[in-house]
Amino acid sequence: MWSCVVYNETDDSVDLRLCQDFGLILSVFSLVYLIVCFPVGLCYNALLVVVNLSNKVTMTMPDVYFVNIAIAGLVLNLVAPVELLGPSFTRWPMWEYNNELYITLLILFNISSLVIMYSTTLLSLDYYIERALPRTYMSSVYNTKHVCGFIWGGAVLTSFSSLLFYVCNHVSTKIIECSKMQNKEAADAIMMFIGYVVPAVAVLYAFVLILRIRKESTPLDQDSGRLDPSIHRLLLASVCMQFLLWTPYYMTLLVHTVAGAPGTHSNKQHLTTYFFLRCLSELLAFCSSFAIPLMYRQMNKNFSHKLQRLLKRLHCGDQSCPHERSTVQQVVT
Repeated sequence: MWSCVVYNETDDSVDLRLCQDFGLILSVFSLVYLIVCFPVGLCYNALLVVVNLSNKVTMTMPDVYFVNIAIAGLVLNLVAPVELLGPSFTRWPMWEYNNELYITLLILFNISSLVIMYSTTLLSLDYYIERALPRTYMSSVYNTKHVCGFIWGGAVLTSFSSLLFYVCNHVSTKIIECSKMQNKEAADAIMMFIGYVVPAVAVLYAFVLILRIRKESTPLDQDSGRLDPSIHRLLLASVCMQFLLWTPYYMTLLVHTVAGAPGTHSNKQHLTTYFFLRCLSELLAFCSSFAIPLMYRQMNKNFSHKLQRLLKRLHCGDQSCPHERSTVQQVVT
């Protein structure tokens, strides 16, 4: 909870003013996100999912991964208002929530972060496979859909493994089993290693392979079955953006894992600064649900055509549209 009640009148006025300033900054940033980023991210994530699922025939492997990222972004959009209007992010909270709701929000946040990071990672690896072996269908749309299902399943299982530590950190110490597991640092260590270290190493390895194969010109470079060259720019931009926005959050987990609970061996000013940076890093992580769909909308050349087809289809209603009939006739002839 963001509060300055730990400071009393005998404390240094500079520390109290710093705490109040940090709380005001977080409140302003949270309101800006909720007013600007939240509605835009919600609309664009929903639009990305609807447009691609309504044009399943023309979906490519990167489209499937970005749909997966957009669904995780929608989950973050649901968590963001509850979290940002709560007592942790604003000096004037609209509601208080108990430990059960806190743990639920934390699970959804962790699941979304894992899905986003691993979807980005596997997109990088599958892009390399598609560049190196375009006709093997190892990274086909069909296989990618099943991979995305495994990503969600793995994210849920990983989140529940760390959930035990969070739950036992909030329940009574009378339960013998939980009294031995009241270690939030262990939960943060699990998320840090699985959610950041493993994807970072895999993405770095994939980029090394992609750069190596881009230097080698082969006859397959003119293959019509290859992905659009703009996908490479979209991949590079999305990976950089994801790690830019999520790295501060995972660095705070690393600090908590290595240094332990803040405030144990530090003064109140260090404790306030840590919680401010922790909240600010979570706010940056929420911004990923806003930045990625906008980037996809601007850099994917086929998205506007898919959107136009969807709008024409909605305009025509149940009757088949003229452009669809002409396309069918061309295929038949």
